Amino acid sequence: MNAPLAERIRPKKLEDYISQQHLVGKKGVLTNLIKQGIIPSLILWGPPGIGKTTLANIIATESKRPFYTLSAISSGVKDVRDVIEKAKKSGGLFTSKNPILFIDEIHRFSKSQQDSLLGAVEKGWVTLLGATTENPSFEVIPALLSRCQVYILNSFDKNDFKQLLERAMKEDEILSSKKITLKEIDALLQVSSGDARKLLNIFELLVASEDEIEITNKLVLEKIQKNTTRYDKTGEQHYDIISAFIKSIRGSDPNAAVYWLARMIEAGEDVKFIARRLLIAASEDIGNANPTALILANNTFQAVSVIGNPESRILLSQCAVYLANSPKSNASYLAIKDAQSIVQKTGDLSIPLHLRNAPTKLMKDLDYGKNYKYAHDYANNFIDQEYLPDEISGTKIYKPGNNSRENQFKEVLKNRWKNKYGY
Repeated sequence: MNAPLAERIRPKKLEDYISQQHLVGKKGVLTNLIKQGIIPSLILWGPPGIGKTTLANIIATESKRPFYTLSAISSGVKDVRDVIEKAKKSGGLFTSKNPILFIDEIHRFSKSQQDSLLGAVEKGWVTLLGATTENPSFEVIPALLSRCQVYILNSFDKNDFKQLLERAMKEDEILSSKKITLKEIDALLQVSSGDARKLLNIFELLVASEDEIEITNKLVLEKIQKNTTRYDKTGEQHYDIISAFIKSIRGSDPNAAVYWLARMIEAGEDVKFIARRLLIAASEDIGNANPTALILANNTFQAVSVIGNPESRILLSQCAVYLANSPKSNASYLAIKDAQSIVQKTGDLSIPLHLRNAPTKLMKDLDYGKNYKYAHDYANNFIDQEYLPDEISGTKIYKPGNNSRENQFKEVLKNRWKNKYGY
């Protein structure tokens, strides 16, 4: 009985699986596939703690297939190949009983690790079941994704969680011997952040030393300390820490930036998620004050996608320190924000005739492209002509930041456009 509550009441059959009726209900797509004995390679996409691993186990059990598992956190290419070799020996090729290879958190696999799966999936040595909390379109390589069906698991609602707690009180050998009353569960749902596994762990903690207990919001908030809220990819800390990380970079503090980076790495955050945020910061907060920042951030994203853990932390640290120490400018960010605001207010303003494309004689007859001046035909590849709609002519949208590089931009703009844009 040392197993946690979530493990003790883990459903073993499809009819015991809570929620996801679009997949496992009487007319659910997975229900029909299992009945037919046809299980394609598939990826289960949904938030943490809603039963992706449980569902994979049920699929394997009910389809009577050999079942192998790998964790993307701790497995390398060699582990993948070793499991594939075992699977090849335990099942027949291209039969309905191909072994199932379940990979938890498949989004954490590097490109090379995902590449090592391709041959086995394509040749029918294994049926791949992957679980991910991230959008597979971004995290799974196209060649592998094209060979898999993607099924979305929805977050549990309040009724799902209540049903889960009632099952635990009824079916678990330990909890069924206690007198537990569920008077209020809102606070319990709040502190578990929508994670069913976490919900059950907290619930077990609440009732562990009690033979008779009434669950109320007040009781939950009194007994469960704030530090029980772990960092997870959908929880509040996930967004707060990435916010602190980006704001530290924006504020030019490499010490704080590396600290918040370490917090995310120690919590098991996806390195590609961090790298994507560095890419955004390189453009939004640094921009043309140092264009090299965007190049470095992009190279960092590409590198961590290939390398994976644990070495990716070094690349992320280098990039974060570089961005924090770079001169800052949000001029490009503000420019597109202002431009979108103008478009929303003014609508589809007419495009000046001289800027229009004229691929046909009719268009030329309508003066499309007439009097357009080809900039490269003039000194310094520049000629003063109108590029904005008449209604907003002279509107200054891009305002260079106060840094050495953009100050150079400002001087060039002054020389070219004189007083037109007020530079």
